[in-house]
Amino acid sequence: MPDTPASPVRQLNPAEAAELIGVSVDEVMELVSSAQLRGVRVGSPGRWKIEADSVAQYLDDRAEEARVMALWRQSNEASFPELWGTGRIRHSD
Repeated sequence: MPDTPASPVRQLNPAEAAELIGVSVDEVMELVSSAQLRGVRVGSPGRWKIEADSVAQYLDDRAEEARVMALWRQSNEASFPELWGTGRIRHSD
C-alpha cells in the first residue's frame, strides 16, 4: 500500500505568529529559542517559519494557566466554612 502524504503543516511567519499571540516579533523569536514554539529556518537567506499548531498549543496552555490561577486565587479567598457548608460565612453578599 503506498504511503499517503500527511497533511501539510501550516506555517506562519514570525509577524503573523506575533499578531496571533499579541506579542512582538522579538518575543516570538524568544519563544522559539526557548522551545515554547516550534519553528524552523527555511531557505537562503534563512527565514523563520513557525508551526501554526504550536501557536495554538501555546495559546491553549496560557489560557489553561490563567484558568488554574483564577481558581487558585478564588480558593485562597474562600473560608473553610464556605467550603464545608457549615459555620459562619466571612464574605456574605
